[in-house]
Amino acid sequence: MSLNVTQKLIQAHLIKGTLLPGNPIQIKIDQTLTQDATGTLVMLEFEALGLDRVHTEVSVQYVDHNILQTDYKNADDHLFLHSACKKYGVWFSRPGNGVSHPIHMERFGIPGKTLLGSDSHTCAAGALGMLAIGAGGIQVALAMAGMPYSLNMPKVLGVKLSGHLPEWVSAKDLILEMLRRHSVKGGVGKIIEYYGPGLQQLSALDRHVIANMGQELGATTSVFPADNRVAEFLTQQSRDNVFTELLADEDATYDENDEIDLSALEPLIALPSSPDKVVAVREVAGKAIYQSYIGSSANPGLRDFFIAADMVRGRKIDDAVSFDINPTSRQLLANLSASGALLNLLNAGARLHQTGCNGCIGMGQAPASGRISLRTVPRNFPGRSGTDDDQVYLCSPETATASALTGHIIDPRDFARDVEMPYPIFQEPDELILMTDMLEAPPADGRLIPLEKGPNIKPLPELAALPLSIKGSIILKVGDNISTDEILPAGAEVLPLRSNIPAISRFTFKHIDPDFYQRALAKKNPHSFIVGGENYGQGSSREHAALAPAFLGIACIIAKGFARIHRRNLLNFGILPLLFRDKADYEILQDEQNLSIENVKEQLISNSAKTILLNITLADCEQREMQLQHDLSDQEIATLIAGGLINEVRLQLH
Repeated sequence: MSLNVTQKLIQAHLIKGTLLPGNPIQIKIDQTLTQDATGTLVMLEFEALGLDRVHTEVSVQYVDHNILQTDYKNADDHLFLHSACKKYGVWFSRPGNGVSHPIHMERFGIPGKTLLGSDSHTCAAGALGMLAIGAGGIQVALAMAGMPYSLNMPKVLGVKLSGHLPEWVSAKDLILEMLRRHSVKGGVGKIIEYYGPGLQQLSALDRHVIANMGQELGATTSVFPADNRVAEFLTQQSRDNVFTELLADEDATYDENDEIDLSALEPLIALPSSPDKVVAVREVAGKAIYQSYIGSSANPGLRDFFIAADMVRGRKIDDAVSFDINPTSRQLLANLSASGALLNLLNAGARLHQTGCNGCIGMGQAPASGRISLRTVPRNFPGRSGTDDDQVYLCSPETATASALTGHIIDPRDFARDVEMPYPIFQEPDELILMTDMLEAPPADGRLIPLEKGPNIKPLPELAALPLSIKGSIILKVGDNISTDEILPAGAEVLPLRSNIPAISRFTFKHIDPDFYQRALAKKNPHSFIVGGENYGQGSSREHAALAPAFLGIACIIAKGFARIHRRNLLNFGILPLLFRDKADYEILQDEQNLSIENVKEQLISNSAKTILLNITLADCEQREMQLQHDLSDQEIATLIAGGLINEVRLQLH
């Protein structure tokens, strides 16, 4: 049978199941990736499993999110992560080394391998011909323990690329075109595989831009073939020995198909506050901007910074603009410096920040109230920047730089014509300055190494088994596309509490309902319900957006649809995710209504139609029933009954 690249990757790692879309499968995981905003929980979960060593080919812990040290919390947690890496056999990337995803590609990525990461943008490694999937931390901890990863076999959306990218158009514009076509939920239940003659236009790091932001489509992951462009990248990193060609068979087919003519693309921009609100740059040209931001895991390549540096050479950034440069790694910073590009940026008025995620996750660089910030980051969800009424636009380095020079949004083609600038020619260097000194290999045996736990690290909350009945009121009703940033915000105030669930839970739904925490505490017994719209829980993989509500007594969330990673995180921490059988019933459920689901366990186990009966108390004490549904597998039901994945696995292991 002819196979595409996705099918070859899954077939090579398949432990259980078949490649039929929708069927439950289990796959072997070769590598894991954790970062410090989610990794502290992963290490606490791994400790809770009672194991003393990881069982993957390689596991790496990066410190890239929480690198602002405004008090002891982040620094203490870095010590904890370092000690956990030595104890359990995990590589450690020190603070200041850079952003996890491009560094993992450079130093650990191998075509044909699987990678599971506790960061939703783990999918970026698909640029190398890997099957790279973001997941909840407990699933990553289980993969570190050598257990398979379970999912339903996704459909494969094949996107054929043809033609050549025009001048002033780059990989960012291509992924924005995908978001314009398919929306933030268009990739749900799918893996997106890119193929066709247009691939030769895209370097490995161009592909990284596209694979990284495939998460914003809701896709399970994105996949590229391992071809000559991947071989060039690995040779440049002095790792050509790990290259293995991985191509789709000539007559491979896909479950769904799309095609993009690169020649027809133009500069695009995503408006506030969703990555799929995409229009042509020319449609919003002329709007004054406050900030222009180059960097992040979504545009991490040397090329992205070089283009900006060449554009500003001999010019000055507009006086009203903050031009923020976020190098993605020390290696990139060294090469920018050696080439002279860094000096161009500094002479033009750029503000240079330390290597890391920084403003992308709301760690500094927050824009002024209500002012426009152009960013090359992957997301622009409301308030994610650290400013409640932010106006974040997503665009290419070309658009961000041209706009920084003029002080207003401008199509870079118009800018180039006005100043008679030729399009900068960037040629990937054959050799780079390679910097690996801040990557620390674990000792051969770390069993006697103690874990260093500062005062901010608290034990994981104990979660109870699924109750016989769930009874309580609707504590909150929200609309479509609610992100995990809105459920549990990021930022410099919140993320340092990531290993302290009682403390971080105070910020749950803070931007949507400032009184949520106090009301949840008051209603913790009995249980509470949340009602949501489509694509509930899109965005970041952070488990805190499920664990904090579970800690506050949320027992069930009823929605029109769930984002993949968050749905699984809810299950992992014992929250029942239910779906409207008739989406029109969403209008019936309102705040403060009393709900009950009787005999929950029996309904989940015995009902082959997957129908759940909900009892509602409406105004004036009128009683009625509503039919809901679930899409849970037998294994997921077992997880819920146990009260979450940690409880379930602990019972299995001991």
